[in-house]
Amino acid sequence: MIKRDELLRTEEYWFETLQNDIYRMVADYIQKEGMNQTQLAEQLGVSKGYISQIMNGNFNYTLKKMIELSLALKKAPAFEFKNLEQYIQDNCQKRFEMEYKLYFNLATKPKNVNIISGETANSENIKSTIEPYLLDAA
Repeated sequence: MIKRDELLRTEEYWFETLQNDIYRMVADYIQKEGMNQTQLAEQLGVSKGYISQIMNGNFNYTLKKMIELSLALKKAPAFEFKNLEQYIQDNCQKRFEMEYKLYFNLATKPKNVNIISGETANSENIKSTIEPYLLDAA
């Protein structure tokens, strides 16, 4: 099994990531515009097979084709190049935080707030605390 940092160093990872981004961009456009693949192909002046290849993930894009497609779908083709080592470090940290966020949230001890009939809790105090409140009606 390949480690995440090793995966981020492969051409295949970045190629498939871009393919997935393009797929989502085309699928979102089709849905928002209320059209099908044939209609999109007609609008772009390409074959239905071209759109099918994109939707099936069987398309190897040239940079020029990626730019043409993104502009036709009213998207800016803004490519960003980052330092690979810093990207891997940031990505690993982000994944660690996402993976353990649930555990960190469960580790906080909830406070109980008793609300006596006719009284209300001060919502400002509840919102300002990090620890969650459990409300018990008395």
